[in-house]
Amino acid sequence: MSAASDFRDPIDLQAILAKIDRDRTESEKFVAEQRKLMAEAAKLDRDRRLAPWQIFVTAFTAVLAAVISGGVAVALLGHYFR
Repeated sequence: MSAASDFRDPIDLQAILAKIDRDRTESEKFVAEQRKLMAEAAKLDRDRRLAPWQIFVTAFTAVLAAVISGGVAVALLGHYFR
């Protein structure tokens, strides 16, 4: 039998089609996993770029709260010691 006649056998064609389907499914799973990892990497990159801003905003808020609290404390103490 030649190689060409091997592909004409319906059983072989079914086996080949089944292998193609398995390979395609495996490829789709790989692509989905790759997309998931790329999305995770993009999120981590975004978080890394935003971290300095988050630190700045947190520090600014803490300083502002301290200044306001200090001002209120001075005002209350000034009111009590008159």
